[in-house]
Amino acid sequence: MPDIFETLSGPGGHDPTKAQEKARQVARGELPKRFYKAARAGKAGDGFRVLLDERPVRTPAKAVLAVPDEVVAEALAAEWNAQGAVIDPGTMPLTRLVNIAIDGVPAVAGQVKDEIAAYAGNDLLAYRADGPERLVARQTELWDPIVAHAEKRLGLRVRLAEGVMPVDQDAALVPAVRAALPDDPFALAGLHTVTSITGSALIALALLDRRLDAAAAFAAAHVDEDWNIELWGEDAEAARRRAFRKGEMIAAALLVERFG
Repeated sequence: MPDIFETLSGPGGHDPTKAQEKARQVARGELPKRFYKAARAGKAGDGFRVLLDERPVRTPAKAVLAVPDEVVAEALAAEWNAQGAVIDPGTMPLTRLVNIAIDGVPAVAGQVKDEIAAYAGNDLLAYRADGPERLVARQTELWDPIVAHAEKRLGLRVRLAEGVMPVDQDAALVPAVRAALPDDPFALAGLHTVTSITGSALIALALLDRRLDAAAAFAAAHVDEDWNIELWGEDAEAARRRAFRKGEMIAAALLVERFG
């Protein structure tokens, strides 16, 4: 699926693996050294901006890094305070998402909504395993309540299938999901990240409606992966990628919670 965030943030968009590799490429050319002692959130008009030694942070497009919510501003400042001798964008998922929300999303909000809603036509939760029994039971336990919520919320049935054969959803499903999405650019940035990580617009909708928190959404999206880890274990590289995705999910969920 084309990703508008690829355009907004450069190669890699907000795809967890690609974004981290992009950060590592920057690292090989030496990351910028930390030039400030402390970061904090400061009141600015109707919102809150991030200050580095009392100087405002700016986005790549030179806008002030500011949000209309103090909790998010404090979380942004915490990312900047957590930096060591250098500034590593790979460890700052919330800052990267807010940059995109400020610099890019308002101009392409309709396309962002289209991309989020499109996941419903081929949603992760519609494709169920036909075995083993414990995996089927785990998918049923975590996924059925999310599907039931979506069906009640949208007034449509979500068609399920076993295996990987395509299933044709009701033609009204994708437009209905799109209509349920908020207009706020910060919430849209968060929801786009959630659908990209999970492969599910239905999980994103449940998060938006406070039926799931970040941890539950992440767990629902990784049922199959968790099953394989239980069987075969997890290597260090896979664990690193998973930790990166989880950080992205937590940052995205915060934006959905505060602005959705």
